[in-house]
Amino acid sequence: MSGATLDRLAAVLEARKQADPDSSYVAKLYAKGLDAILKKIGEEATETVMAAKDGDRDKIVYETADLWFHSLVLLAQQGLHPDDVLRELDRRFGLSGLDEKASRDD
Repeated sequence: MSGATLDRLAAVLEARKQADPDSSYVAKLYAKGLDAILKKIGEEATETVMAAKDGDRDKIVYETADLWFHSLVLLAQQGLHPDDVLRELDRRFGLSGLDEKASRDD
């Protein structure tokens, strides 16, 4: 997914915050609130795992797209942009995964 695609999608998701819930799936998710968005992310994550277990490459791509999409809905709902995540990934680039994990305050 290119940065331009993420930017276009982020703009649409932001605009849907003002839309009538009856006019848009995303507007309806926003109206239902955080728990509904989180439930969709959980469902899509499970479907992605199941597609991977089945080894169906097309379905893995399809379900991952759904997972990413709903994650982007969450970011927008929380007032975040995909660039926030990309900056974090960029920050981690070149770091050992073990070192990065050890630096967290978990």
